[in-house]
This record gives sequence, C-alpha cells and structure tokens, in this order.
Amino acid sequence: MPGTLHLPLGPGGEFDAIAAALARWGPLADGVGDDCAVLDVPSGERLVMSLDTALEDVHFRRGWLTPEEIGYRATMAAISDLAAMGATPLGVAAAMTLPDAWRENFLLLCDGIGEAARVAGTRIVGGDLTRGAALSLSVTVLGHAAAPMSRRGARAGDALWVTGRLGGPLMALRAWERGLVPRSDCRERFAHPVARLDEARWLVAHGATAGMDVSDGVVSEVGHLAAAGHVRIVIDLDLLPVLAGVSVEDAARSGEEYELVVTAPESLDVSAFEDRFGIPLTRIGVVEARPAAAAALETRRHGERVDPPRGHDHFADA
Repeated sequence: MPGTLHLPLGPGGEFDAIAAALARWGPLADGVGDDCAVLDVPSGERLVMSLDTALEDVHFRRGWLTPEEIGYRATMAAISDLAAMGATPLGVAAAMTLPDAWRENFLLLCDGIGEAARVAGTRIVGGDLTRGAALSLSVTVLGHAAAPMSRRGARAGDALWVTGRLGGPLMALRAWERGLVPRSDCRERFAHPVARLDEARWLVAHGATAGMDVSDGVVSEVGHLAAAGHVRIVIDLDLLPVLAGVSVEDAARSGEEYELVVTAPESLDVSAFEDRFGIPLTRIGVVEARPAAAAALETRRHGERVDPPRGHDHFADA
C-alpha cells in the first residue's frame, strides 16, 4: 500500500526515537504505526520472506565500520536473501537492540538502513526498538516472485555459475584482526555489499534451476545446493573469479560476499549478462547425477581432487 501515512505515535522515549527515525527516512518508510504491516502481493505471485541478524562482536566490531555502514550492511545482507530466491522486494522491517553506548548513533544506524532500502528499491514498513547490552539489528525482508528460485532444483547436466569476484570480505576481516587498514576494494566489499536482485531475476529468466547467495563461502553454499537437489556437484577451484591478490583457497572460504551461486544451463549468455550488469558471470563447475555411494560435493585443483575449503559456521566449535 505505497503512500500510506504513518499513524500518530504516543508519548515516551522509545516512540520519540521511532518518530525521529521515521522523519529521517522520509518517503523511504511507509505506513508505520500499526502492530503489523499490510502489504499487497501481485496477483499470481508468491510471498517470499527472510530474517537476518547482525550482532556486534560477532558480525562486526565497532572500530571497523561507521554506524551508517553497520545499518546498511545488516539490511543489505537480509535483502540478499530475496535475491537468492529471484524475488522482488516488498518491504523491510528492522528490529534494533540499542545499548546506551550506541544511543547517540541511533539515527546514523537508521541512515544506513534507509540507504540499503533505497539502493534495493524498497521501503521500510515496520520494526522494533529495545534497549539491551549489545548492538543487534534483526532485519526481516518480504518480497514476491512468480516462481521463487529454490536450492533444490539443480539437475544433472547443469553448469555451476557464480557472479562477481570473491575474496574481498575475508581479506578485510583478516586485516582488521591484525590491526591493519584493509585494502580499499576489500573494505568496500565487506562494508557495502549489493544484493544481486536484478541479476537473480535475469538468471531465473534465462533458466537458472537452483541458487543461493554466498554468505558462508561459495564451497559451503554449493554443498547445500548439492544436498537439496540430491545431485553431485564438482567445483574446479582454479576457475573461481577472485579479486586481485586473493588466493583461490581464500576466495573459496570467503563469506559475506552476497554474490549469487546458481546452477543453470551451459548455454547461458555470459556476454549478455556482463554487458548488462558490469560484473563477471563465471562457470566454476558441473552438476552430475549422484551415485548412491558418491559424495555430494567434490572440489578439484589442477585437475586433482582436494579437500573442500571450509566456510563459516557459527557452531563449528560448539
């Protein structure tokens, strides 16, 4: 329901802060004030929803990013889940846990949330604000698609494709952890990811059968595609598109890329994709039928089988 006015808010410090955020967002926020947002889904399409959380000292540290970048990155990471399904955004709802030490930066965090919504062509339709011990942003995104792209559709005979160039976020993270200043292009990939919304819809229209966004490392994501599709996927690590100066192994491990990895026909028109979007589309492997005793995922380097590089897992050491 675009253009709906916000409801008047009652008194109190929490609602004063929300009112200030709404004033800051202006037309980027729409129809806030009821207990739920009311959204229209185009006829014949399906609702697509996801939730993503960014927590201080888990997903970022205060000295690494500006408040605007923290708000932007948390929101764009959630919007990227819509890209993974080939969906068009309908709205964003942002829930923030705000410590006292972050109170003076509240509106700057909101600026970042608003910038991500603007870049993605969507609007802020609700959220929540509470006080707590650590800064946390939980962003719910809603979208629509006639035929959402799933993880389960990979077919024997498909090729495996990835967008963009990999490795920047991991290189930035390592620099910060060593007390160094990251290379500017690597920092940009960490701080200002862009959800590949238009690219995903193009890929779906041109026959993509399954896909994910790269949040935990491309090899880890491909393992999920293989498991969901009951197929075997072979990745040639030598084909991974990497940023200059990044090793193939680091590119394979690097998470929070928010590029797309999809299975699709060998016949994809790479030139048409790259001319339209200005980023690479690279074939990095193949999908095969999976024999009963075979592993779902195989990685090769220089033609030889190697152990799959491990991506990020929040509970790997639990």
